[in-house]
Amino acid sequence: MLGYIVSYVDRQILTQLVGPIRADLGITDTQFSLLHGLAFALFYTIMGIPIARLADRRSRRAVVVSGVAFWSVMTGICGMASNFWQLFAARVGVGIGEAALSPAAYSMISDLFPKERRGAALGLYSAGAFLGIGFAFMIGAFVISKLQGIDVVTLPLVGDVRPWQSVFFIVGFPGLLAAGLLLTVREPVRRDSLAAAKGQPSSIGDLLDFLKLNRATILTHFLGFSTITLVFNGILTWAPAYFDRRHGIPVQDSGTPLGLIVVVFGTAGIFLGGVLSDHYLSKGKTHGPLIVGLISASVLVPVAGTLSLVENPMISMAIFAPFVFFVGFPFAAAIAGLQMITPNRLRAQVGALYLFFINLTGIGFGGTFTALFTDYVFGSDQMLHYSMAIVGAGARL
Repeated sequence: MLGYIVSYVDRQILTQLVGPIRADLGITDTQFSLLHGLAFALFYTIMGIPIARLADRRSRRAVVVSGVAFWSVMTGICGMASNFWQLFAARVGVGIGEAALSPAAYSMISDLFPKERRGAALGLYSAGAFLGIGFAFMIGAFVISKLQGIDVVTLPLVGDVRPWQSVFFIVGFPGLLAAGLLLTVREPVRRDSLAAAKGQPSSIGDLLDFLKLNRATILTHFLGFSTITLVFNGILTWAPAYFDRRHGIPVQDSGTPLGLIVVVFGTAGIFLGGVLSDHYLSKGKTHGPLIVGLISASVLVPVAGTLSLVENPMISMAIFAPFVFFVGFPFAAAIAGLQMITPNRLRAQVGALYLFFINLTGIGFGGTFTALFTDYVFGSDQMLHYSMAIVGAGARL
């Protein structure tokens, strides 16, 4: 979970820096969304599959530690970028490193807990996403407020950088400490798999046979949860900019309340969704994870479609609480259900395919869909709130 928190701080901190990055690099909302989304998601999703094969065959702990160290260094390199393409390339590096974490983590956690408790365990791990996003909002707000009015920051070994560039060094360094701490995590024994017990590695054929046999379940699972991820990113990516443009609340002022809402309600939602999934499974309802997903999707249609349209900024901020709760509600259940039907020797790889679909859809295109409406449909930065409402309600329907 600590590794997951660090990963989300590093990937999400960009949302706090929309204004200064756009001003310094001379880019549009759509270009910014590509830095936040596609640059990260493209290689995050593609590299996740071969890295997951490695995790299914070798030490999962070593894969995780290497990934954390690599993405932390690449986050720091983001702070050295001076144009769009340099920052794009550095964000690609962050995505490659982060691809190592979750598939291996899903597999390790599934070996540490029986299936009746995996939902809660995976919920605790997955809560790291909302803790990381919340901390990114709060850290960004704090650092921006301290650097306000400063044109240049001088850093040891690096020299003079812009304030927004220094933020990447600040959030990247703790990841190296986390990588060292993760070296103390033990590698669990692989369970629930005769082939794994005999030390027989999986083949590509095994993976394809499993996907073919379960194609209807896998396809609907991936598509359903992908649209929730799209809403998640389509709104949260632009939340700080929305309060700034729509309500005149600067990023440094909206970051702390937004961060607290995400930490409290996002963590509660994803954990309780996992607990509810476990409850259904204990009652013999094997479709419990899908029930949790349906509850989330049903609530999100009206909530995601209205939170950016209300005139009062305090009411809008308050509506973010149920939005964040229910947007996180299904994801531990989604992972638990997928791990439940997947043989041990394929868990990291199927987990990587799941992440490929939901993250390419959500991270890769969620924020960009919102930006495309703002730039090319409405043609005005001040229409961002309408773009968020369209993506929020439309994707859920």
